[in-house]
Amino acid sequence: MNFELSEEQDMLREASRDLLSDRAPIEHVRAWTDRDEDVDPEVWRLTADLGWPGLGLPEEYGGAGQGMVELALVAEEMGRALGRGPFTPTAMVGRAVSAAGSPELRAEVLPELAAGSGWATWAFAEPHAPWSLDGVHATARPDGDAIVLDGVKTAVQDAGGAHWLLVTARHEGVPASYLVDRTAPGVAVRRQQVLDLTRSFYEVRFEGVRVPHERRLAAGPDGIQRLLDEASVLRCADALGAMERMLELTVEHTKSRVQFGRPIGTFQAVKHACADMALLVHGARAATSYAAMAADAGADDADRAACAAASYVAAGASEIAARALQLHGGIGFTWEHDLHLLLRRARADSVLYGDAAVHRDRLCTLLRRSPPST
Repeated sequence: MNFELSEEQDMLREASRDLLSDRAPIEHVRAWTDRDEDVDPEVWRLTADLGWPGLGLPEEYGGAGQGMVELALVAEEMGRALGRGPFTPTAMVGRAVSAAGSPELRAEVLPELAAGSGWATWAFAEPHAPWSLDGVHATARPDGDAIVLDGVKTAVQDAGGAHWLLVTARHEGVPASYLVDRTAPGVAVRRQQVLDLTRSFYEVRFEGVRVPHERRLAAGPDGIQRLLDEASVLRCADALGAMERMLELTVEHTKSRVQFGRPIGTFQAVKHACADMALLVHGARAATSYAAMAADAGADDADRAACAAASYVAAGASEIAARALQLHGGIGFTWEHDLHLLLRRARADSVLYGDAAVHRDRLCTLLRRSPPST
């Protein structure tokens, strides 16, 4: 595979970085940590003007028709800048509806998502359960002309202002997905207090929520797992951006922090620690890029590539955060320094869509199923 970006991809990365640095700098991020709103409407409007919400949606619905590689480039810049907003969950719901929604559902939902006039999020994880299909316990039962949903979902990003909720529940014991209006009767949304201050997460309860049959997506367990793999790849890209920024801040600090009459970056132990961080960043980039490309190509090993990237980045993000904090010393613990926000982001990314243990376990299962190479 060619890991070099095309001219158009380079332009997308540059435009995304410029937008976030100009309109959502770190001062802006800090100002929004104490607000109840999920999204700054002005920044979200600007991202819509840039085409982010419709980046991965079909052109016939107002999207740009791009793939996972392009989505990962934007997600990486979001992680680097600690960007807020439902870019990743909206992208995932849009891909799910594009792939498995009825023509009528696609025509109703996708133009709204592409224009950025409304966003969507995925209600998948449940309290005290693994972030996997085995952890889905919410139920969906037929009742006349509708499906009735019951259950509790957790860590649902930006659900407070979302228009649509993609809900994964068990129908006759088999996982299935349904598109639900957040304002439907029986839907209760409660904001959660989480480690990551740069994003908003919610608990969402479904008590007798009636959903029309036509709002069920055609994707079965395999399709849902594929979507979960793709979400994990975008989570890796977000974490990669945060990892790279932590490395930059650490190198800058070791060049300017003087101890015993010289910068601490000249000490061999510090050099080795920074080199170890750089290796983790390069590994994370290679694993994430390959997983995104494999998903776009429909490669036979796309699922294994996603698991490998997700497990490596989840562990690597935590390791880099710990190294960065150690090398910054006492200043890294202070509220005034930006490092703690990046550390919080990296820690959250290390568990979203499954922690390292979940993905390593699935990777082992996939490898056992794979026929031996000849």
